[in-house]
Amino acid sequence: MLQLKPNCECCDKTLPSDSTEAMICSYECTFCRRCVEKELSNVCPNCGGNFEKRPIRPLEVR
Repeated sequence: MLQLKPNCECCDKTLPSDSTEAMICSYECTFCRRCVEKELSNVCPNCGGNFEKRPIRPLEVR
């Protein structure tokens, strides 16, 4: 199961589990879409990988 980190590692923006703005790399480093696009040029500063949209986790499990 993915670890859903609650904040952007760059700007500290809150990224709840149902956020559509959260982006992750293959190591689950977590950043907001704005930082990925404007600050990081889609390259993770920790591992050098790219980012993908983090899946949402609904608050209620079916």
